[in-house]
Amino acid sequence: MPGTNLTRDEAQQRARLLTVDAYEIDLDLSGAQEGGDADGSDHGTFRSVTTVRFDSAEAGADSFIDLVAPTVHEVHLNGEALDAGEVFKDSRIALTGLRAGRNELRVVADCAYTNTGEGLHRFVDPVDQQAYLYTQFEVPDARRVYASFEQPDLKATFQFTVKAPEGWTVISNSPTPEPSDNVWRFAPTPRISTYITALIAGPYHSVHSTYEKDGRSVPLGIYCRPSLAEHLDAEQIFEVTRQGFEWFQEKFDYAYPFAKYDQLFVPEFNAGAMENAGAVTIRDQYVFRSKVTDAAYEVRAETILHELAHMWFGDLVTMEWWNDLWLNESFATYTSIACQAYAPGSKWPHSWTTFANSMKTWAYRQDQLPSTHPIMAEINDLDDVLVNFDGITYAKGASVLKQLVAYVGMEEFFQGVQAYFKAHAFKNTRLSDLLGALEETSGRDLKTWSKKWLETAGINILRPEIEVDAQGVITSFAVKQEAPALPPGAKGEPVLRPHRIAIGSYELQDGKLVRTGRIELDVDGALTPVPQLAGTRRPAVFLLNDDDLSYAKVRLDEESLKVVTEHLGDFTESLPRALSWASAWDMTRDAELPARDYLALVRSGIGKESDIGVVQSLHRQVKLALDLYAAPEWRETGLAAWTAQTLEELRAAEPGSDHQLAWARAFAASARTEEQLDLLQGLLDGTEEISGLAVDTELRWSLVQRLAATGRADEKAIAAELERDKTSAGERHAATARAARPTDQAKREAWASVVESDRLPNAVQEAVIGGFVQADQRELLASYTAKYFDAVKDIWNSRSHEMAQQIAVGLYPALQVSQETLDATDAWLASAEPSAALRRLITESRAGIERALKAQAADAAA
Repeated sequence: MPGTNLTRDEAQQRARLLTVDAYEIDLDLSGAQEGGDADGSDHGTFRSVTTVRFDSAEAGADSFIDLVAPTVHEVHLNGEALDAGEVFKDSRIALTGLRAGRNELRVVADCAYTNTGEGLHRFVDPVDQQAYLYTQFEVPDARRVYASFEQPDLKATFQFTVKAPEGWTVISNSPTPEPSDNVWRFAPTPRISTYITALIAGPYHSVHSTYEKDGRSVPLGIYCRPSLAEHLDAEQIFEVTRQGFEWFQEKFDYAYPFAKYDQLFVPEFNAGAMENAGAVTIRDQYVFRSKVTDAAYEVRAETILHELAHMWFGDLVTMEWWNDLWLNESFATYTSIACQAYAPGSKWPHSWTTFANSMKTWAYRQDQLPSTHPIMAEINDLDDVLVNFDGITYAKGASVLKQLVAYVGMEEFFQGVQAYFKAHAFKNTRLSDLLGALEETSGRDLKTWSKKWLETAGINILRPEIEVDAQGVITSFAVKQEAPALPPGAKGEPVLRPHRIAIGSYELQDGKLVRTGRIELDVDGALTPVPQLAGTRRPAVFLLNDDDLSYAKVRLDEESLKVVTEHLGDFTESLPRALSWASAWDMTRDAELPARDYLALVRSGIGKESDIGVVQSLHRQVKLALDLYAAPEWRETGLAAWTAQTLEELRAAEPGSDHQLAWARAFAASARTEEQLDLLQGLLDGTEEISGLAVDTELRWSLVQRLAATGRADEKAIAAELERDKTSAGERHAATARAARPTDQAKREAWASVVESDRLPNAVQEAVIGGFVQADQRELLASYTAKYFDAVKDIWNSRSHEMAQQIAVGLYPALQVSQETLDATDAWLASAEPSAALRRLITESRAGIERALKAQAADAAA
């Protein structure tokens, strides 16, 4: 038996044998407020009773049901008591001698609360000392709460009965009933998969409304902890939610498929959100306690719309197996961005700019790692899928869906989607089902397109080849497509793909770059002539993939590059600016543009950048370029120049504006001189002011953390700030600040709390790791490289997936950019015999060191 893993072959065999009808799940959470041991070594247990009815296609067949539980008390199959100690092994209960036709199984177990964000997570709010519970089941964690056939294609109905402490609220997929004696009896759900069932319980605060359409009223609920209630902007969240309902129902031509729609902002959540049917859980950092920029509201809105789109794509119609996970996530990502861009009254019509500048750069980064894989990945088991929630599954997949929409036409795309939902409602599908529907509505043969785009890995590069006569008239124009070799260790071969792109022509008019022409065409093969441009006068700039229709790295011709370098901030529209910024960043990562030249480009153009999301991305990228890609001997010069500019921009920004706040954060992230640190301290204690800048709770913590990292804030100062903010967020921020202190003792304490103990909750562990890794402290951290490789395999084998992955990725010595780090990594990979999933994560981290070494060499040669 493979423990908690499950192979695709096993799942397929089980699906051929079984048809699951219904679950009845009875949970006793009445002791949840008391929890487990005070020292954190045990989080407590709860009684779980599962009754499941299912059909077997064969008499006498054997199968199994999944369960992760400390204790199993009873197992009854078709009324016969089985020896629980005998049949429960390796997180499975063996089911032998099944009847042909209907079978009934009853399992009584004690299941465990967690503090890892997996299964049934238990959190105690330091403000009110109340416990708050929520489930997180994707990918395979419903089995931590009830016995389940844990695979997406064994759908069933689910009826939850929950006993909870007095004064609590319990929310699940079905509408919340009135409790009787603190027992909540929910109606059965429609047929759904195990991983989107949900249970949220505790003394949550709630706000309610409805969505009305065509005589139907859908109840809407928003929940958070009472300690966050004063910050909950429920009406803004309802506004975005209603906009999504309106746009999705029109585009999908299928009414919202569940009885109500609750959104629950829950603590210590590992992801952004989770699409539980009718009961979406969202990380409660999206309840903003302090001033944030509009970019944060845009990202939150995209998250809200992403999960709402999943109600149709993922929940109503579900993938058969996890190799089609990308389609769930890519579709939700594409349609959420499209809703923001096109829905009437949207506050974020520039959402494709944000997508190009953030999601797509994630995809390009992921697609150049040794672990790159086709969008439709080969998922052999659960271990494969657990590390596959990556930039290809989400961002490249969404980029390729955008390309598919351009290829078949938006109207035809949504007509195919409408047919797909109607044909497969509450069922499971494969990619071929969707492509078949799109072929019907578009008339395009998508088999070749699918093979090249979805079944191969890697990125194409598009370059213009232009010839011009002495009068500046174009004599020939072609688009050259390249397929670079895949990274060493990656599987597959490079391939040229069909691209639907636009070519934009831009002229300088009164100092601004204005689009004066646009051609849309299909590019295929190594060289695609563009005869339409022959005989026309050459503009100042040609921009391939204008409007960002396709997924490709784009390079500018020499003349266009000169103009863009001098005028990048002068594009009148945000999207071509974002594409140009992204191209420059990509060239920096590829060691084609030295880090110091990238810094100069950003410094010259960022003051003209109006899009706050782009500004904040540039802040992050400049800091990363200086920390990793700059030649070490020049790095401090670059950091000094950048920090000086952040302060200049902060002082010059409009008081109270988003740009002012963004520049304040950028300055706080890199302040280094005594004078600059004095200013941080003065802003913190009120002896310094910058007009319009609100030094509120979250900004205060940014200042404290930088002061701690530079040795200016000690434990007393951190404790004083925590006293001002005695919340769970404050505790996390304080943990980051303590770990950031530049002392041997602080680093030893942080390391021990994460590596040598497993008692930290997921969110606190993440906070400690974030503080531990400081770019200014390379020498202090150097000795931890060997310690990391000594510990990481044991951690991977002994911790839950989420906790182990945080450590494996977060504590890898990414700042130690040297051949010695590469050698240490290679030696470990050769000798440690890690699992495939851990090998992938370490190999990806190694690739970051290799890329940084090449970029540093290019910068040193500049």
